[in-house]
Amino acid sequence: MGKIMQNDIPLGATDDSLVLVTGATGHVGGYSVARLLDEGYRVRVSVREPGQGNDVLDRIRQAGTNPDGRVEFRTAALSADEGWAEAVDGARYVLHHASPFPFTPPKNDDEVIRPARDGALRVLRAARDSGVRRVVLTSSYAAVGYTVKPDGRYSEADWTNVDDDIPAYHRSKTLAERAAWDYVRENGGVELSVVNPTGIFGPLLGPRVSASTGLVQAFLQGAMPVVPRMYFGVVDVRDVVDLHLRAMLHPAAAGGRFIGVGGPSISFFDMAKMLARHLPSLADRVPARELTDEEVREAAKTEPALRDAAALRGQIPVISNDKARNVLGWRPRPVETTITDTADSLIKFGLVTG
Repeated sequence: MGKIMQNDIPLGATDDSLVLVTGATGHVGGYSVARLLDEGYRVRVSVREPGQGNDVLDRIRQAGTNPDGRVEFRTAALSADEGWAEAVDGARYVLHHASPFPFTPPKNDDEVIRPARDGALRVLRAARDSGVRRVVLTSSYAAVGYTVKPDGRYSEADWTNVDDDIPAYHRSKTLAERAAWDYVRENGGVELSVVNPTGIFGPLLGPRVSASTGLVQAFLQGAMPVVPRMYFGVVDVRDVVDLHLRAMLHPAAAGGRFIGVGGPSISFFDMAKMLARHLPSLADRVPARELTDEEVREAAKTEPALRDAAALRGQIPVISNDKARNVLGWRPRPVETTITDTADSLIKFGLVTG
């Protein structure tokens, strides 16, 4: 994990600045804490329950970093005001990753939207009141590109229309990000930068899969013999964290949103072929066929998970990472490296067997 650079000048900590990290039990959050420690920062982590601290420490060690007493914990939940003033007290920066991600559609969209939106506002208010310099909010490409454009080209200028028929998670990320920008514009007092990652893959820090890494697991277990013809962006979790640190430190990042995507969009079938090349002994398990567009449209009538595929059928989205590269000097690793490293980590943790 190298130092962040700007014009050949390190952008790492020049002192023992304190950074608050929320959502550190997640895929991105665990890597964020490890990277910050490697860069020389002190780190405070907000957890919903005190016992979650041990999980965070385990993830840090899996990343190859020794916490060595440089991580402290505070209890605060997205759904309540209590604890946030204590969590941000003395922090110079905040990386706000925490947001609900349901694996199945909620009965009511507000179950996801309210904690995402209200939690982001709680963090921003507490940060402003405490004199935090900058908050970096983890939004999502879900807030950018899930309203289909005829030309299929997407950048930070685009927003998903929450009035469209989109899943609760996509709506929650869009509404939370818009609320955060509105708050900073109306109240000032704290800088805001936003990172909008596409599908986050990359090595796990423990035997718990995320939605994206679970897809690779399903491919390697033979659970998906056929896949819809759908294209999507991929980014490595390690590069997502690198982008967050650049957004935290770079003077030009204040007031900006930055899409995190590792390269051109790939399809499920492209991913299957990458895995087959990397793990030929498991090649007979990965998807062997793409569904036709008509098959996808028919299946989407009864399977909500295929709605995106039906809406985006045939379109290969061109998702720009020019802003992150040109403004912040971000250089993500190749998509195929990300996918194969994901597979190797699933095998390492015994989540895929030969």
